[in-house]
Amino acid sequence: MSARFVILCTALSGFITVALGAFASHMLRTQLSERLYEVLQTGIQYQMFHTMALFGVGVLMLRQSERGLRQTAVLFMAGIVFFSGSLYVLALSGQHWLGAITPVGGVLFLAGWLNLGRVAIRQLSE
Repeated sequence: MSARFVILCTALSGFITVALGAFASHMLRTQLSERLYEVLQTGIQYQMFHTMALFGVGVLMLRQSERGLRQTAVLFMAGIVFFSGSLYVLALSGQHWLGAITPVGGVLFLAGWLNLGRVAIRQLSE
């Protein structure tokens, strides 16, 4: 996976996050229950946080070809899909069983952050 691909995914994810946030704010706020609207906003918030983190990883990948950075990018991307994606589907469909998938995404986010820390420690010790 190249830095260029990661940055392209970042741009796409950022676009989707902003578009979904605007759509939710202007069109869905009155259509969803307060609880489901909060669920949707949580997905949007975490997607934006991790999109920005993914951008940082992509920029680092431009400077060095580090396998650990590629792994971090994959973990963040998968976390966005599983965590935020499951919250979006749950909020928009009301299918509460999808909430069982959300923690998988959370674990992927945590693994991504731990992996990024591991890469940093390894780089500092070289």
